[in-house]
Amino acid sequence: MRRETLRDLTKDELLQKREEIRQELFNIRLKKGVRELDNPLRLRTLRRDVARIETMLSEDRSGVRRIVDQAKSLLDATDDKNVLDDKKE
Repeated sequence: MRRETLRDLTKDELLQKREEIRQELFNIRLKKGVRELDNPLRLRTLRRDVARIETMLSEDRSGVRRIVDQAKSLLDATDDKNVLDDKKE
């Protein structure tokens, strides 16, 4: 998964994605034990995806880079702008 794609996700979505990837990683490790892997490189890709998500969550905790708590719609953003414009006048 690309970093740009992950950066667009909210904190809750990142946590959910991390759990999904960990579950898939667990299933792949089980298949590896039975030697039924179709794509062994998928294991490495999933480990790196988990590391990327963990890094983003760590950056958020330390204040280096903030993650949006909730996705804002474009309508909410324009409403906020109108409110700010009204306050300036």
